[in-house]
Amino acid sequence: MTDIYRIAETSIRITSLYDEVHLLCKDYRCGMDAAAGICSNQLDMDLATTQQDIDEERVKSAREDEYEGIPVRDFPDAYLETLAVYRKIAEAMPFRDTLLIHGSAVSVDGAGYLFMAKSGTGKSTHTRLWRKLLGDCAVMVNDDKPLIRLTDSGTFVYGTPWDGKHRISNNISVPLRAVCILERAESNTIHQISVRDAYPMLLQQVYRPADAAAMAKTMFLVDRLADSVSLWRLGCNTDMEAAEVAYNSMKGAAPAAFEDRS
Repeated sequence: MTDIYRIAETSIRITSLYDEVHLLCKDYRCGMDAAAGICSNQLDMDLATTQQDIDEERVKSAREDEYEGIPVRDFPDAYLETLAVYRKIAEAMPFRDTLLIHGSAVSVDGAGYLFMAKSGTGKSTHTRLWRKLLGDCAVMVNDDKPLIRLTDSGTFVYGTPWDGKHRISNNISVPLRAVCILERAESNTIHQISVRDAYPMLLQQVYRPADAAAMAKTMFLVDRLADSVSLWRLGCNTDMEAAEVAYNSMKGAAPAAFEDRS
């Protein structure tokens, strides 16, 4: 099964053993005419999965379950293949000045805000509060694995098909204005932080390629990302006030690139 998709300005041909990955990526599919007009030498990526890729994803998933202290889950091959495709894309994207980050990204009036946190902290809950607070002005970009592209004209956040258990995303891109680290707290407080303070979480949440050259490029891109947007730390609860405090503080802020890492 083969089809062509456009994800984060990247033309990708995916050849799979199962059709689940194509169902997952359907909103990013090139039209038949567009796909017919893309020659092999015009593709940015040409990916094919094998049973070995699927078996390796099963091993990785089992290790993650063991690390989390939960019973090892037995996922079907078709689902594991979607993870294999995501991994192949994430491994190659740094060479296109693009990072895959674990986070929840929302757009408000055409500007992007990315929330990162340790698993279970409440990223999705917080961006849901933004959508309740701001109504139609707030649009989800991606609730789990957005792509961040660094260009000469700015930093942009993109939707992807890999959008978490709630399946919330849109095939859109917007300039990224701010990155915010969430922490649980009884009251809602937010402050702008330095690159040095944000760096550990950025490195923890970015996809880290196995290939040494791709990892080196990833580190370079993380530096660029940290210098191109404003960086924040938000202590929050699940009250609507959390979204009010966060949005009102971040909406007009400039990057804190003057902050050093020393």
